[in-house]
Amino acid sequence: MRADGTAHLSIPPRTSLAEARGFLEGHEAWLRTHVARRSQGTPDDGLVPLWGALVTLPAGTAPDELYRAELARALPAAVERAEEAVGARATAWQLRAMSTRWGSCTPRTGRIRVNVRLAAYPPTCLDYVLAHELTHLLEPSHNQRFHVLLARAYPNERAARALLRREARELAATGTSLPGNAAETRDL
Repeated sequence: MRADGTAHLSIPPRTSLAEARGFLEGHEAWLRTHVARRSQGTPDDGLVPLWGALVTLPAGTAPDELYRAELARALPAAVERAEEAVGARATAWQLRAMSTRWGSCTPRTGRIRVNVRLAAYPPTCLDYVLAHELTHLLEPSHNQRFHVLLARAYPNERAARALLRREARELAATGTSLPGNAAETRDL
């Protein structure tokens, strides 16, 4: 789902058109729900989700500016926890406003990019994404080994992914969160 409310489907070359259509049909309800949400727009109440709660956006500040500043502040401690849990270290970290990913990794160079919009979600989502990307330094693919390594470092993987599939504002408005790992970020 793109920010403008349109959807784009990318498929591997080996995927048939019939498989792609089947995937779209299987996700039709989800797509319709999210397109409808986008068309309703964001409430203009001056509130934005931040670390899983609604806060007043400072005057003259764009949400992504706030998210970038908050993530830059929180990242060092979160990275330290995640690197210890995973047993891998990145060579560099970058903050980016990404539209389709929560994070990305280049295993060859050890560079990891993190979506600034993670600051809108409960802190445990940041912990999950960091663990996920660091695990790619040990196992580049999403094979069984990857999932075993990630589960050791971040046992709440499924619950965190479920939160990231929801709208941040909805989570913040309802106070929905999940218990984090032992090293849950409490000082955000």
